Amino acid sequence: MDVFFDDRVLDHDTGRGFFEAAADWPLAIDEPHPENADRLRNMRTLLRGGPLADRLRWHDGRLAIVEELARVHEPDYVASIERWCAHGGGRITPTTVLSTGSWEPLLAAAGTSLAAADAVLGGASGAALALVRPPGHHAQPAQADGYGVFNHAALVAQRARDAGVARVAVLDWDVHHGNGTQACFADRADVLTVSMHMRHGPWGPSHRQTGAPDEIGEGPGRGFNVNLELPLGTGDAGHLAILHEVAVPVIDRFAPQLLVVAAGQDGSQFDPNGRQAVTMAGYRAFGELAADLADRHTGGRVVVTQEGGYALSYAAACLHATVEGLLETGPLLDDPLAYLPERTDGVDEAIAAVWSALAGTPLAR
Repeated sequence: MDVFFDDRVLDHDTGRGFFEAAADWPLAIDEPHPENADRLRNMRTLLRGGPLADRLRWHDGRLAIVEELARVHEPDYVASIERWCAHGGGRITPTTVLSTGSWEPLLAAAGTSLAAADAVLGGASGAALALVRPPGHHAQPAQADGYGVFNHAALVAQRARDAGVARVAVLDWDVHHGNGTQACFADRADVLTVSMHMRHGPWGPSHRQTGAPDEIGEGPGRGFNVNLELPLGTGDAGHLAILHEVAVPVIDRFAPQLLVVAAGQDGSQFDPNGRQAVTMAGYRAFGELAADLADRHTGGRVVVTQEGGYALSYAAACLHATVEGLLETGPLLDDPLAYLPERTDGVDEAIAAVWSALAGTPLAR
């Protein structure tokens, strides 16, 4: 597997404060913003130094150019982000922070994702991981959200379409709704978006989408946006049930020619930003499922973009487990932490809600 990384993504400075908020309370110690460079440092180090090391080929990323960003994002929005950074940065949403030095790291994250896509589309790689930050799946065509500014999974999907790939599927298992990717392709039938996430609803002007099953796309895209909304606290078994009973048959019917995975690890039981109970074994199984889908439909072609994951140690371990699954190696690292019992109540209802919402659409059961 090929891993694409650019050191410049580490230079995006999100500062310190009250977790992700700007509250100025009289505390002894401000904590780092959860979306910080250390999370990627741990992921990179474990992949390079762990048991997968000899199975991974590392490549330098690159900077995106504005014209590439404009394939997904509105040009005025892209220009506004550059101005924000040039004038000192600040909070562009209540949780999304820019600094004076953020512009180049943002270009590096987008460009590195596109470099991974180009390697797969050009035949140099079968499977590629873009190890980037900040996460991108909340970024909409003209709206930053959820720490992210440019939507890396959407950029990869659009790159594939521009290269002549007829059908692209995006499978997103970050713990939060991939509202940005949904917004980018809501009215299109050539890109299928499937987001599995905890039930959280909208969270303000920057994230008006609900993530509920009834958001199935619009116009020609009706039925090509699928939201798998799970109850809080759902563990491995519940996540795998909805993937196998909804995501897999939907993707099989769509028959993509490229699979894009928006891989977050913030659904783990130790993540400060998630409310689920997914373990390393769960993430390994997610990776295996994606590999099976790619083998069945795309000749093994899959591009993975790194999304959330904020438990500094465990998120790195869960990414390692995900890559184990993608490479179908079986377990190479033992889980030192997992202990929560499985919760699966409400999952059958969640599965039924998705199929009900998709009734009468091209990918209906």
